[in-house]
Amino acid sequence: MANRIVLNGISYHGKGAIENIVPEARRKGFTKAFVCSDPDLIKFGVTGKVLAELDKAALPYEVYSEIKPNPTIENVQHGVTAFQASGADFIIAIGGGSSMDTAKAVGIIANNPEFADVRSLEGVAPTKNKCVYTIAVPTTAGTAAEVTINYVITDVEKKRKFVCVDVNDIPDVAIIDPDMMASMPKGLTAATGMDALTHAIEGFITKAAWDMTDMFHLKAIEIIAKSLRGAVNNTPEGREGMALGQYIAGMGFSNVGLGIVHSMAHCLGAVYDTPHGVANAILLPTVMAYNAPVTGDKYKYIAAAMGVEGVEAMTQEEYRAAAVNAVKQLAADVGIPADLKAIVKEEDLDFLAESAYADACRPGNPRDTSVAEIKELYKQLL
Repeated sequence: MANRIVLNGISYHGKGAIENIVPEARRKGFTKAFVCSDPDLIKFGVTGKVLAELDKAALPYEVYSEIKPNPTIENVQHGVTAFQASGADFIIAIGGGSSMDTAKAVGIIANNPEFADVRSLEGVAPTKNKCVYTIAVPTTAGTAAEVTINYVITDVEKKRKFVCVDVNDIPDVAIIDPDMMASMPKGLTAATGMDALTHAIEGFITKAAWDMTDMFHLKAIEIIAKSLRGAVNNTPEGREGMALGQYIAGMGFSNVGLGIVHSMAHCLGAVYDTPHGVANAILLPTVMAYNAPVTGDKYKYIAAAMGVEGVEAMTQEEYRAAAVNAVKQLAADVGIPADLKAIVKEEDLDFLAESAYADACRPGNPRDTSVAEIKELYKQLL
């Protein structure tokens, strides 16, 4: 069976990258943008940096800001209606995973109206048409939604998140400009950065991992480990490193999948509205320890990429523990809680474990698991 790689057709990296948005839109002959961005980014002027580029070029646009931190079916439905009424012919998604995921779902349904029931997109949806042409501008260094073929929608009624995987949803152009990430507060920087690290580590050990994605994931782990502390303190080097590291992680995991850290985190987001990056960061060390017995020598390379010294002289047990401890230390250094005591209610454990087991990311986990074992992992963090 052949391995597949799907990436953006075009991506721009570095300070000032947003200056390429208008030329790319003009190159394609577009006349009006549908801008998806969340209310806080608009309020604090982050979205305005892109809108200023559009204004300067006299390129018309309409802003859609009905976006929640964990985007819902209703958000998407309203977005499709707004896009259709706007007269826009392309989308600019500005924000983190929430804005990107909303824009992806809107763009897919607009060009594949037979999937108007948002739930029908769950899993690997057999859409026929590419989504509306999309330029993605991340403002957080974590989700890498600008380079992935995945998006996640919350079903409020059923208290669950569902993952959609579709090669037709990948943005056509990614604009990775660290200046667009500079206004992120410390907590959000830490959470999204640990999300990126989770992508890199889970992608590296997932069942579908192979040489090319291993290359992406190891480099991403190395860059994130070196950059996240600085990014939390808003250093230019830290911001630039995280902008690149999270994108490289996305290049990998989008093509091979993830594991039960994400399955379990999706449930916390659906039930408690826990920020996705925080959930991943708390769960990651515990799940790494659980998965360690089936990972061969991969934790040796994770430990080395995390900056652990003397790895070559360690036993397998030692380097596996070193990898887990290095992740724990980074999470602690950037202010991530150590457990789920303030989040999870014990009476919800059965529902959480069953939902995590049913999640689309679970089959990629390197260690085969069960509802009972996932429940025990949650309990370890209470």
